[in-house]
Amino acid sequence: MLTEQRMKMRYGFNEIYGWWHFSQGERREVIQKRLRLMDTRVVRVFVFDQPVPDPFKDWHSFEGMLQAILDIGAKPMITFAKFPPPYDRVKSVREFVSRSSEVVWGCIERWGGNEVSEWYWNVWNEPNNLIVGGNLTFEQYLKIYDALSEEIFRQLAPFLGERCALIGGPAIDGTYRAYWTDWIARLLSEVDRRKLGFVSWHCYGDWRPAVPSQTLGLEMWGSPDSPSGDLFERLLLSRTPTYEARARSVSRLLEGCSALNVCGELNTVSHHEYYYTLGYNQNLLGAAYYASALIHLIRGGTDLEMRWTATAHSDAYGLIYRDGVPSPAALAKQLFAQHVQFGDRLQFPPNRIAAPGLDVIVAKNDSGKTSAVFVNTSRSAATVTPEDFAPELDVCSTLFRLDATTRDCIVAEKISGQFILNGYGIGVITNQGAQTIID
Repeated sequence: MLTEQRMKMRYGFNEIYGWWHFSQGERREVIQKRLRLMDTRVVRVFVFDQPVPDPFKDWHSFEGMLQAILDIGAKPMITFAKFPPPYDRVKSVREFVSRSSEVVWGCIERWGGNEVSEWYWNVWNEPNNLIVGGNLTFEQYLKIYDALSEEIFRQLAPFLGERCALIGGPAIDGTYRAYWTDWIARLLSEVDRRKLGFVSWHCYGDWRPAVPSQTLGLEMWGSPDSPSGDLFERLLLSRTPTYEARARSVSRLLEGCSALNVCGELNTVSHHEYYYTLGYNQNLLGAAYYASALIHLIRGGTDLEMRWTATAHSDAYGLIYRDGVPSPAALAKQLFAQHVQFGDRLQFPPNRIAAPGLDVIVAKNDSGKTSAVFVNTSRSAATVTPEDFAPELDVCSTLFRLDATTRDCIVAEKISGQFILNGYGIGVITNQGAQTIID
């Protein structure tokens, strides 16, 4: 009998480059429908940074973006980042807190304190990354966190009751920078627990281009080029188990603390241009990478995952294209989220030695649902006999498959015995196939 654990992870997204298409564009209803099918519960947005509306210059668009998040049944996570150096200048910190305070006040005025007290508030973004967050010291970051969290808490306190404010950080770069867990450990040690509702960390498969750097004229900062072609693909997909190790590491740091364990950004390759990523964030490889990462995040005890990003503008990040068409990675998330849901009883069949390229999760609920997700992280075909992983899967009669032979679509089939995943892809078997929504 396999050990069961309850599904406690919520699904979320960052909404950056495609915010207009998501909230105001002609195809917004189609995009929002897809995000509902992915059981999206939290959407992270920025103020003062990234290509999203500035609440001081365009409150109408900022308000519309937040309202669209609420309309899909999610809560906003508002990230306050950033201001120019020097980061320990008292006047700069004071002005940053003042501007951020006005945003919180404006949200309370518009949606009410009871609603806004359930939102998430993230302080800074990747403070340990020179290009993204300024390469702050922890001491510099802590002064900013203490000052801003105090002001956010002051405004939310009348509506919280006994709840902790959902303020957090450090949205730390855990992909490329050493000692990133130091930041989380110190935050837990040095911040008032009433003002720390979550800790957040980021992880991508790689930052290097999928093509030789000299063809793009890139500075590699002393790092080697990535391997090319099939070898790079294998390298990327070999890294998804590290999400479990990272999540478990953070969970251990959180022992005895009620703060949430948040993977605040994840994707295959951390770049927004197609010439750099070769489509690995959105294609079938991206689908397998994301679905595999989700399984490992769940195993590791993550409370919330937030893929970068939900909607594409003209970038190579978004799951859903701006016309509402889903990428293969979006379809994989849609299948996964409909069959592995909050509160489900989960099992993780042991297959790591016999089938190292196959990740599996079994999900059941109290209404009789039995589903299993199989993710093939190899270019080679994988023959799957579900009952070899869990005998109770013999009740599953429907297969939903997305792989190299389905032409970037989900195919529904009857299953009896074995099935084949042809290269990178995802297969979901279930005894409640009629309840699965594809389009």
